[in-house]
Amino acid sequence: MYFGALEAGGTKMVLSLLDENGTMLERSSIPTEDPSITMPAMIRFFREHPVAALGIGCFGPLDLNPASPTYGHITATPKLAWRHYPILPEFQQALGIPVGMDTDVNAAALAEARLGAAKGLGSCLYMTIGTGIGGGLIIGGQPVHGLVHPEIGHQLMKPAANDPAPEGFCPYHKHCLEGLASGPAIGKRWNTPAPQLPPEHPAWDVETTYLAQMCHNAIMSFSPEKIILGGGVMQQMFLFPVIRRKTLDMLGGYLCHRVVDNGLEDYIVPPGLGVNSGVMGAYLLAKEALNA
Repeated sequence: MYFGALEAGGTKMVLSLLDENGTMLERSSIPTEDPSITMPAMIRFFREHPVAALGIGCFGPLDLNPASPTYGHITATPKLAWRHYPILPEFQQALGIPVGMDTDVNAAALAEARLGAAKGLGSCLYMTIGTGIGGGLIIGGQPVHGLVHPEIGHQLMKPAANDPAPEGFCPYHKHCLEGLASGPAIGKRWNTPAPQLPPEHPAWDVETTYLAQMCHNAIMSFSPEKIILGGGVMQQMFLFPVIRRKTLDMLGGYLCHRVVDNGLEDYIVPPGLGVNSGVMGAYLLAKEALNA
């Protein structure tokens, strides 16, 4: 028995075929173009590689309320060609198999909770810091949904004192995390792509201040048992100890717990699954869809 996994991103769609044990058998990537171009190519891939079920971790916002008439639709995305697109129903109709879907970050969080850095815990927060910023929250072993789904990347931040662009670059909100700390925000602020900035550049002091604020807010709001930071920006591994130190400073001695006493060393961590959190999350969503 085989399972399909789709990591649906704004730049590319990554399609994978996995066996029952989660072993990767086939992987393909295609550009995210107009749905009239991209959808037939994706459907063709999964018809050529027959699967028992498909899991989708998708960029959002999404309608994830099963009682909604637009369940499984992409909603008010800035990717205009995909706005209000019924991605889940289209796959269901074309393939005739069970299809499970969640946000890309919820899928990654699910994989980290069950297979990765938070395995064995009941809760975790997975954040991706890259082209955008998003967060997937697991509570009681399941992704959190509510009015819509968490948009942790758009929480408001206190501007860093040394930030030369304190309003940020989000088209929707001033001072939001994504507008201040995403990869493009770093590049616009310093006129240099983030990966090209050396560790001693002042950009990273600004960046770690915002990410530590996010960790502080998450600890106080959700009390996750692990915070996992992934995405392209977090490939700069020297950021982790600075974020932990600044988060401790912001906590101000308020919390009494052994993870705090240990300096958050094993609490604010990289993904245990590396770059495979998304695909493994989509695989788990496929298995859940089949079992349901």
